[in-house]
Amino acid sequence: QVQLVESGGGLVQPGGSLRLSCAASGITVNFYTMGWYRQAPGKQRELVAAITRGASTNYADSVKGRFTISRDNAKNTVYLQMNSLKPEDTAVYYCNAKFSLYDYWGQGTQVTVSS
Repeated sequence: QVQLVESGGGLVQPGGSLRLSCAASGITVNFYTMGWYRQAPGKQRELVAAITRGASTNYADSVKGRFTISRDNAKNTVYLQMNSLKPEDTAVYYCNAKFSLYDYWGQGTQVTVSS
């Protein structure tokens, strides 16, 4: 079956960096649009960044210039490099894979930005 396993979350000070990883099994990531979403307490889940099958990327305005999504086809893994982190980036971050009617989610990883 399909599994998306996120890792790399944690506690970081404002201005710091983290790299999230999403290791996929049961699917091939370059056949899907892979996305990172986040959900903060009391807020709706929102798209942070996505990378398409053709490797086009798009980002939420709030993270443009700070976050970078990438994909390693050999490792079947998607990454989210997060730099210049702000307290408002605090959320649970989820990996998502979409293609046609197929829509898969990981379990999420907590990112907390605090001094």
